[in-house]
Amino acid sequence: MENQTTVSYFLLLEFSKNRHLQLLHIFLFFILYLVTATANIFIISAVAFDHRLHSPMYFFLVNLAVQDLGIVSVIIPKSIINSLVDTRHISYFGCYAQILIFTCFEASDLSLLTVMAYDRYVAICHPLHYEMVMNWKACTKIVILVWIISLLYAMLHTSGTFSTPFCSNVVNQFFCEIPQLLTLSCSGFNLIEVGVIVASAIASLGCFILIIVSYAMIFKAVLRIPSVKGRQKTFSTCLPHLIVLSIFLIPVCLAYLRPPSNTPSYLDFILTVLYSLLPPLFNPIIYSIRNNNIKYVLSKLWSS
Repeated sequence: MENQTTVSYFLLLEFSKNRHLQLLHIFLFFILYLVTATANIFIISAVAFDHRLHSPMYFFLVNLAVQDLGIVSVIIPKSIINSLVDTRHISYFGCYAQILIFTCFEASDLSLLTVMAYDRYVAICHPLHYEMVMNWKACTKIVILVWIISLLYAMLHTSGTFSTPFCSNVVNQFFCEIPQLLTLSCSGFNLIEVGVIVASAIASLGCFILIIVSYAMIFKAVLRIPSVKGRQKTFSTCLPHLIVLSIFLIPVCLAYLRPPSNTPSYLDFILTVLYSLLPPLFNPIIYSIRNNNIKYVLSKLWSS
């Protein structure tokens, strides 16, 4: 393939040529999608239907659930359909759209997790000013800004990725992933993509620093609480967010800092599953298990 215009479709990673293994893949991914979608829809429903959960923390949690639902919806159904009809194809436009939407949701995930860290900082370190700082107007503006910035970032990143000619159309991953597509480029990185990568690295580092600073101040405030029970209660409000952060950031760093291989790799596949599919599954479960209010509302919804 001499230039980009000759690429009309891409070939995604084939799990197996064995029909029984293909059916196993369909079953496992379907169950994963069903459980993930159900868990996130329950979180959204719980917050929407109970006025006691109408607070900034739960407002951010609903947006996180929407993002997680979007991530799995843009990846898993296409992978299931491909195995169902025994094909590896995804159209050029389909690949473009998949990267755009996936990148937008991933970027908004990181941005929102950073905002949630700041929310915990204000709630614990400045409780008297919490309602004034994190009021509904401010929270709405923050969430709108997160979505707009994430969409613009995804558009720039996707356009930069597809602005270079491709010498191959074989993607060594089960969905269109930017690092894998960049290995197919004939001319290597172009100036647009280099600029976007540098900007995204700076933005990601900025988010990471804000999270670290927020929790450093939180831990400092928690240590000042005289009673052990008070320290445990305060820290328990941060624990779900810390776990969610770890599940999201560690696999992402391992996946994106490791150079993608030019041949199918089990390690690349595992790391991609860890950062793309597991966080959307575990996030609602972690928040449900650690939050008595959500557990109570969910039990009411389940019994009704």
